[in-house]
Amino acid sequence: MPLPSVTRSLSAKLLVLTVLFVLLAEVLIYTPSIARYRLTYLEERLAAAHLAALSVEATPDMMVAMELQNELLAHVGAHAVELIRPDSRVYMLSRSMPPTVDAVFDLRAAMAPRLTADAFMALAQRRDRVIRVIGPSPKDPAFQVEMVMDERPMIQAMVDFSGRILALSVAISLIAAVLVFVSLTRLLVRPMRRLTEGLVAIRRDPDGTPPFQPSARTDEIGVAERELADMQATIRSALRQRERLAALGTAVAKINHDLRAILSTAALLSERLAESADPEVRRVTPRLMASIDRAVELCGQTMTYTRDGLLPLARTEVPLRPLVEEAGAEALAALRPDGERAEVRWNNRVPDGLTVRADAAQLSRALVNLGRNAAQAGAAAVTVTLREREGGGLVLLVADDGPGLPPRARDNLFQPFAGSARAGGVGLGLAIAREVLRAHGGDLRLAESTAAGTVFALELPAGLVVEGAGRVGELPTSDSPIPD
Repeated sequence: MPLPSVTRSLSAKLLVLTVLFVLLAEVLIYTPSIARYRLTYLEERLAAAHLAALSVEATPDMMVAMELQNELLAHVGAHAVELIRPDSRVYMLSRSMPPTVDAVFDLRAAMAPRLTADAFMALAQRRDRVIRVIGPSPKDPAFQVEMVMDERPMIQAMVDFSGRILALSVAISLIAAVLVFVSLTRLLVRPMRRLTEGLVAIRRDPDGTPPFQPSARTDEIGVAERELADMQATIRSALRQRERLAALGTAVAKINHDLRAILSTAALLSERLAESADPEVRRVTPRLMASIDRAVELCGQTMTYTRDGLLPLARTEVPLRPLVEEAGAEALAALRPDGERAEVRWNNRVPDGLTVRADAAQLSRALVNLGRNAAQAGAAAVTVTLREREGGGLVLLVADDGPGLPPRARDNLFQPFAGSARAGGVGLGLAIAREVLRAHGGDLRLAESTAAGTVFALELPAGLVVEGAGRVGELPTSDSPIPD
């Protein structure tokens, strides 16, 4: 898989996200800023109006010429001004014909939400309004100032302020984006790209890629680099082990072929020993035959286990009770370790009418392995019952009355060549049975093992029953006691 292009790389996404997030932060800052700017603008006009109105008090007869009033009002930027002193005296400046007021804004009790809403409504205003502004004088809060003014100059000043904020925001965004981009590229993006290249190289050629060299970093990137190096070493070791095992498997297959031929010859010769006139020879011949049969079985199981790999399933609709019955007949043909035929009762308590979609040969193989293990362990009876699985599906319980599994066998129960419960066993029966169940989507587990016997649970997944599904609800659950 090729690495992503520059425009689609993590670096490009990081740069774009940084710019967007900084702009978003500036927008959040702009909202109270524009409201504060409008309030400051109006307060400055009120302060100027206060000073202009005081000029009336300086005149001898409290009258100001119209020409001077117009100059004062032009300086303030208003059409009319009223200054109310604490003693209720009023000083007024006004043009001869003041315009009609379109809106009134009282700053004395205005809160932040209201000021913000008024600011954005002003920016959205398209017609030239005349507004009346009322508020305490910034020069002396004891004085109240009322002023009539055009709104358009204030809006234009707000637009200019917004433009300056936008330009500053863009500049800050670009500077921050470049700084963050350079910093994170060096700290994160480049190491991540190096890790990605290492992963791609290992996937393409696991054994031929040079060893990945982790850095001395102690953060998460350093941990990931060291884990990648360890993973590469583990993969290489596994590949080499697989090659050795493949070569060993080839050698075992050849040895197994020759060994089976030798054992076949030995079996033919052993059959003639049974016809010997010597009583001692006839007495030991069954044990010799049993040993040869076990050796042949060992060769067959070993070849089957190494050859199967992932089990291919040929699923068909199989009546469950006849399948269990046939598996029991085959399992009870086993010999005990002492060479005697196993006298074991096979109690098939699976109800009639249930059909499952499974590989009949493989599922029977798992049951045969469990039955043979029970017979060879000294069980006198094997009982197969069916339970409803919690959450859906079925559970086949294979219970025997043997002596139970020894601790060593429980520790390595499903491990090939390590989980045998009897002397001379190879531990492949349970390993193969579990593979069969897992290939069907279920599992094999040890439900119970005591001195009174052992119970294995063959879990079959939900939806396996294709006929007689209505009967599943009549079965006891898997937690129910096992019948004797």
